Amino acid sequence: MLSPGAVEIGRDLMENEKENKVYVHYTHTHPTKFSRWTARESHQFMYKRPWQQVLDFYSNVVTGRCSLLGLLGIETHPIHDGEIVEASDKTEFGNVLTKDRGGRWARLTFKIVLSYHGASFDGWQKQPGLNTVQGLVEASLGRFVDERKAQQLKEKNLPVEGMVTVAGRTDKGVTALQQVCSFYTWKKDVKVQDIEDAINGAAPGKLRVISVSEVSRIFHPNFSAKWRHYFYIFPLNDGDDGEQISENEMDIQKISFNEKYGEQGSECPAQYNGGENTENLIFDDDGEFESRKKPSTFSISRVDQLLRQLEGKLLSYKIFARDTKASRNIGPPTECFVFHARATEARLQFSDDGEGTKVMCIELVANRFLRKMVRVLVATSIREAAAGAEQDALLKLMDATCRRATAPPAPPDGLCLIDVGFTEFDPQICFIR
Repeated sequence: MLSPGAVEIGRDLMENEKENKVYVHYTHTHPTKFSRWTARESHQFMYKRPWQQVLDFYSNVVTGRCSLLGLLGIETHPIHDGEIVEASDKTEFGNVLTKDRGGRWARLTFKIVLSYHGASFDGWQKQPGLNTVQGLVEASLGRFVDERKAQQLKEKNLPVEGMVTVAGRTDKGVTALQQVCSFYTWKKDVKVQDIEDAINGAAPGKLRVISVSEVSRIFHPNFSAKWRHYFYIFPLNDGDDGEQISENEMDIQKISFNEKYGEQGSECPAQYNGGENTENLIFDDDGEFESRKKPSTFSISRVDQLLRQLEGKLLSYKIFARDTKASRNIGPPTECFVFHARATEARLQFSDDGEGTKVMCIELVANRFLRKMVRVLVATSIREAAAGAEQDALLKLMDATCRRATAPPAPPDGLCLIDVGFTEFDPQICFIR
């Protein structure tokens, strides 16, 4: 055990190291027409937006008052129903579902498809003292837990709640239209309608069941999924130009974010934590912004061009991930295959009068996504488009060795999980062509 004197010396050394540590911007080796935003400038450009309008729109989508198809002006669309192997289907495991079997083979497994408004919850994952989707769903399923499991929970002084497995956890603020989870029980008299009614009563207007179906016990929402479908809505401020801009027409101005946004910048963390949490922002040695000329707008068509370069490729997206475990920072765990990556312009309409709010919509479909990968891709695409980077800029960033090469994650408010697929990817499911 260390003596108090040794502990004090160690503390002084850590404080001196912290004071002497220099925080510098990432030096990009790939040229651009204009200067890239710093991490802090990118963060404030992303957050200084009318996000409440996007949140209201997603709330209306969850409750069924409007749709993403309407946002994009699409009248009809061959929506992929994403059906999986039902319990009645003939599979190689069909013989384990017969009445003659008992024990663990006799359990009932249910696939539950949920829609929820991200701003109304503290994310999906169950956490003590927080209002999470998983917490509400599991509490609602408590009355369907079999007697043996219920007794075990009571003996441990734990609440009698169900246990669900999800296709992918969503962060706080992220909306889902067809999130998929599963629940199993050995209780024989559980009905699909009862499960639906129980969950729908948990948070009316915020959490809604799309469907419940009994499936084979081999089904796993995460491991059985073949693709995930995400959508991001980025609102444009007055004066933002979403049209293609030539180099001579690009509006360049000197930006001092302290002057433009006042004290708002003081809310941003002033250190880079060097390891897992690279969402923290980066400053120069004096804690000030670079004074070089920076772009004040970006081209939606350029964002689309940047994203299209990712399609049809199996790549390591570790540089676009955040807060990942060390064991998932190298090798195959970082590799994702992007089927579809597009961007387009649309307008949010809340009434028949007026033109509505102009927004940029980004659609991404991949076999999987790393933690915060979609949000970092969105923010980095906008930053590179504003800087006038080449079309393969995102591909070149894959070779970077530090996550500071990419922009801080875009706000979660604009992100929505559209659905999860359990059959081979079909381009017809996509909205943006």
